[in-house]
Amino acid sequence: MSGQQEAEDPGARGAPDPRQRYRTLPEPVPLDRTIEGQRSRPVPDPAAGRDPDRDAVLRHPG
Repeated sequence: MSGQQEAEDPGARGAPDPRQRYRTLPEPVPLDRTIEGQRSRPVPDPAAGRDPDRDAVLRHPG
């Protein structure tokens, strides 16, 4: 075996192959069994209650 092949195959030294863990995936969780991780709150208004169209008209008359 060459040195390059040994570096690519971690199971060659008798250690368990860490890639084996990802060979099979767990069963998917149905969407109706999922819940939100934390409570959400409304997103703040980026315009802070101001009307940007009205402000533009007042800034640039004519």
